[in-house]
Amino acid sequence: MNLRRDVFQAIADPTRRTILLLVASQSMTAGAIASNFDTARPTVSKHVQILSECELLQQEQNGREITYYLNPKKLKEIADFIEPFRKMWDDRFDKLEAVMKNYQSDQ
Repeated sequence: MNLRRDVFQAIADPTRRTILLLVASQSMTAGAIASNFDTARPTVSKHVQILSECELLQQEQNGREITYYLNPKKLKEIADFIEPFRKMWDDRFDKLEAVMKNYQSDQ
């Protein structure tokens, strides 16, 4: 598997996470996405390409322009993968909180 197509590798990059946040609020062209960054447009285009390869972004051709929008199904797959870990940590923090409350009441 190509690392660029690994969704977790893709979202590990802060620029790509920012792109996802931008496109989450509204669909955008590559130029509109790039205008939010101080880097060269080809660099931003590469990030958009990686997010598209991972299917986090989908694209729609409108004449000569391509508009990118978020793929909620792919984001849900990520959330579904992470959910058991979130529950595990919530349980651990709840247990720690109970221990701390018992400790404080014993003092």
